[in-house]
Amino acid sequence: MERSVGSEVMEQKSQRRLARIHGHLEPAETDFSSQLESVPTLAIGLPPLDVRSAFPQATPASEFPPSVSDFFQLDDLLSSEDVALRERIRSVMEKHVAPVMTKYWEKAEFPFECLPHISSLMVAGGTTKGYGCPGLSVLSSALAMSEIARVDASCSTFVLVHSSLGMATIAMLGSEAQKHKYLPGLARFDLVGCWALTEPGYGSDASSLNTTAKKVEGGWLLNGQKRWIGNATFADIAVVFARNTQTNQINGFIVKKGSPGYRATKIENKIGLRMVQNGDITMNDVFVPDEDRLPGINSFKDTSKVLAVSRIMVAWQPIGIAMGVYDMCHRYLLERKQFGAPLAALQINQEKLVRMLGNIQAMFLLGWRLCKIYEAGKMTPGQASLCKSWNTKRARETVALGRELLGGNGILADFLVAKAFCDLEPIYTYEGTYEINALVTGREITGIASIKPSGGKPKTLSTSEGVVRNTTKN
Repeated sequence: MERSVGSEVMEQKSQRRLARIHGHLEPAETDFSSQLESVPTLAIGLPPLDVRSAFPQATPASEFPPSVSDFFQLDDLLSSEDVALRERIRSVMEKHVAPVMTKYWEKAEFPFECLPHISSLMVAGGTTKGYGCPGLSVLSSALAMSEIARVDASCSTFVLVHSSLGMATIAMLGSEAQKHKYLPGLARFDLVGCWALTEPGYGSDASSLNTTAKKVEGGWLLNGQKRWIGNATFADIAVVFARNTQTNQINGFIVKKGSPGYRATKIENKIGLRMVQNGDITMNDVFVPDEDRLPGINSFKDTSKVLAVSRIMVAWQPIGIAMGVYDMCHRYLLERKQFGAPLAALQINQEKLVRMLGNIQAMFLLGWRLCKIYEAGKMTPGQASLCKSWNTKRARETVALGRELLGGNGILADFLVAKAFCDLEPIYTYEGTYEINALVTGREITGIASIKPSGGKPKTLSTSEGVVRNTTKN
């Protein structure tokens, strides 16, 4: 009997507790509308203040800082023509691209309004002579790449893909008819090109690509998928690499936008080079006429001829990015005051600036020497790979120091450094990751290839304690 009464009391207490909880959870019937009318506006949904008004103590990158990174007077290594080209590109980029780059980077959209200004630089086609191309020296073309990257890395990558990969492949490995047909329009940017080598399953191991080209009457049928292709979503032509089903060798093809079975879609959610429209390309029985097969590409070694030159251009992108970051930090530290003095007056900040400056001088000298070796016909793949890998690593350190120097503003694209910090990451990876390029150089200096793994299957061993572990057979 006592047990029964006790259970009833406990049950009643539980019900009352649940009733109180339920009461707290039910929505109140009080009318708060009159009270909300008296609450001050929270500015939710209103546009943000212009950065100049919100933070008047430092000038944003839309008004680009002057160049102050040539500490060792490296311009003396350049011809008067090179210096004039650099100044012309610098002027156009600072005036027409700098004011809008943050807006487009934030939206991850390509700045088509800047395309006429980029075209006016007259650098598309690089070292190619004739066919409407400028016929620049390798050094001039590299300087142009660095000056574009100094203001915006995305624009430099757009030009790199279009010119140093797409146009260069046609110029070096195309027929005369193809050169006359495509290069003049590409040089004027009437046409835009992209370069489709990388696949979802083959990045560093690009020569193992799976896209196929089957010979049919009058042309070829292409089937496969490409990924990370810059300019893919709006390019008028794509230089596509595919495996010949008869020879098992790599061939190259010019595929026109709108070809049946050809589809390019944008890769979303990138943290770097956001203005570059990287895409996935799928090809289902895409017909390419015989006239658009590139006759000079009959193996992956032929493709490497283009990559040798483009790797020089990629090695100069981090030089330009680091220069822009240094210029921005130099101005910022002189303008921004804390504790009654400019940030430039602090010893630790001066040390970081000096480290950044030293990196830039060394990167420039390595890039300059690489161009001279190439022009002399002596450049090796290992030299190009060392320059690309080392420069991107030093630039990575430089922009990280810049991010530290700007404090909280270092994470705002308005002050360039945050954008450059993110943009450098894909450059550190593309055209061969840091590690792959380092191993290309390592193979050259030791004579031992170590890029490919041994390929052995994991072997299961039992230790004396009975623990099972996996090892790879060498």
